[in-house]
Amino acid sequence: MKKRQRRELRDSLRYLRRNLPFSDQQSASNAVYDFIIRQDFFLSATHLAFYISFDGELNPKKILQEAITQRKSCYLPMTSNSGADRLNFGLYDQETTLKENKWGIEEPLPQGSLISPLKLEVVFVPLVGFDDKCSRLGMGKGLYDKTFNFKRRNSLTQPLLVGLAHECQHVQEIPAENWDVKLDLIVTGERIYRSSHA
Repeated sequence: MKKRQRRELRDSLRYLRRNLPFSDQQSASNAVYDFIIRQDFFLSATHLAFYISFDGELNPKKILQEAITQRKSCYLPMTSNSGADRLNFGLYDQETTLKENKWGIEEPLPQGSLISPLKLEVVFVPLVGFDDKCSRLGMGKGLYDKTFNFKRRNSLTQPLLVGLAHECQHVQEIPAENWDVKLDLIVTGERIYRSSHA
C-alpha cells in the first residue's frame, strides 16, 4: 500500500513540478539563491555537492557558480561505476566535461577526482516531494538514501543535507520507509523547513 501511495504521489508531484511556468521556476531559483549564499553553512563550507537540474527540479546553477567564484571545491553526483546503487561525487569546475547518464542527467566523466560522501560539508539534494519534518520523496531509485545512510545510522551532523524545491512540492506527509534519510533543511522560494535535529 505504501509503495503505491509513494508512486502515485511521485507521479502527481512530478507533473506539478514539470508544468510550473518558466518565470515561476526562475523566481524560485533566484529566491533560494539569495537565501543560501548568506547562510553560515554555505559561507564556511569548502567542499559542497550540487546537482544538475532535471525534470523541473529547482535549479541550483547560480549557487554553484557563486561557490566556484568563491573558490570552493564543488562536486556533482555520478551514477556510473558507483556500484551498489550508491552515488559517487566527482569534482566539477567550468572545464569539466559532462555526459548524460542512462536517465538523461548530466554528470562528470568517471576519470575525474572523487570525494567520499563523508568528507562533504554541504550536499544540495533534489527531490520530488517533502513534508514539514523534512522527509523527502525522491525519484524512487534510493540513491541518496543509500549513499547517506551513515547519517541515519550514526546521527552524524556532516554533511548537511539541504533539499531544494518548489513550494508546490510540499505535502502534508510523505509516507516514509524505514530506509529513508531525512534532510536537515529544505529551502523553497517562499520559506525554510528545518528538521527537528537540524
